[in-house]
Amino acid sequence: MGYLNNEGNGNNQQTDPAAVIRNGKEILFQAFNWESHKHDWWRNLEKKIFDISKSGFTSVWLPPATHSFAPQGYVPQNLYSLNSSYGSEHLLKALLNKMKQFKVRAMADIVINHRCGTTKGFNGMYNRFDGIPLPWDERAVTSCSGGRGNKSTGDNFDGFPNIDHSQSFVRKDITDWLRWMCYNVGFQDFRFDFAKGYSSKYMKEYIEAAKPVFSVGEYWDSCNYRGSYLDYNQDSHRQRIINWIDGTGQLSSAFDFTTKGILQEAVKGEFWRLRDSKGKPPGVMGWWPSRAVTFIENHDTGSTQAYWPFPSNHIMEGYAYILTHPGIPTVFYDHFYEWGNAMHDQIVKLIDIRKSQDIHSRSSIRILEAQPNLYAATIGDKIAMKVGDGSWCPAGKEWSLSTSGHRYAVWKK
Repeated sequence: MGYLNNEGNGNNQQTDPAAVIRNGKEILFQAFNWESHKHDWWRNLEKKIFDISKSGFTSVWLPPATHSFAPQGYVPQNLYSLNSSYGSEHLLKALLNKMKQFKVRAMADIVINHRCGTTKGFNGMYNRFDGIPLPWDERAVTSCSGGRGNKSTGDNFDGFPNIDHSQSFVRKDITDWLRWMCYNVGFQDFRFDFAKGYSSKYMKEYIEAAKPVFSVGEYWDSCNYRGSYLDYNQDSHRQRIINWIDGTGQLSSAFDFTTKGILQEAVKGEFWRLRDSKGKPPGVMGWWPSRAVTFIENHDTGSTQAYWPFPSNHIMEGYAYILTHPGIPTVFYDHFYEWGNAMHDQIVKLIDIRKSQDIHSRSSIRILEAQPNLYAATIGDKIAMKVGDGSWCPAGKEWSLSTSGHRYAVWKK
């Protein structure tokens, strides 16, 4: 894990990345949804930074901050322009300064798999980037998405020019931009969008060069289904995510899509799914918790896109699970700020218990019950928890109930 002992040399790299991975104390906050671009977003978030910091989050994932053809930010065009539909460069810098003041790291949403051209070129497609910084020609675009570059080293993102990361000039330009995002703009963490789109060895190169404090990749792969029925065994699914993490030289974590897929079936009365055949948690969390970024919803799966939503009447059971368990938990903006004060306060209480009981990404776990209507476990021998409507509480006088809500309860020693 080469670069992890290097603290970086910019003003914003105060944290040793090795320590961040080692201590496993990260709690992430996704600070936007699919509609946020309509709501003067940088200003809105600046007003919330005090609350976000006080609630215990260590890193705040912001939407793509650079100029984009689509307002949500996921069709970037001029990567060096920080004027986006979320607000001006000036407002972004004010937000980042406020985050620094409250010791919350800013996570940039890095969209480098595809880029919208400015000019028609080869094949009559918009695959040239004339007149803006990084003025690439058709050689920067993969042959499978209408360019003159090589074949893609990953999956295609349809409808847009996909960037050919096998070209050394492309990688140099992307590296320079990533370093600029860290050392000039002030981001400290990276979330890599559509990580399936190119080989993970290029991700390794980018992380080594830019030295973000923390990185997470969106390696979104379909779970294993038979028709609409989710298979119990998702080992091959989590193995594919783990192979990707390995390909980054273990420098990046990855979103634990396996855990999300299983958990949102489990809460409907199939809690037996939450114990794999070896007695461990069934997601990436069960095999490599220090690299598993757990979540129950994001801007794609939930929000107004709702591609793969978590059952809305079971949200707190989901948070009771991920906020007490190993891995690196993530809370979604909508649940924290748009679903009412009660949910906000319940989530804060779970974060508080996690921190006060020193639960971290590698905490040990013992699964005690995994029945249709009940799941129960002890974590780090400091927390006991249950979800579901089955009756259960930990044996022994040393346990006291710390918080509870609809179909969940947490005890601490």
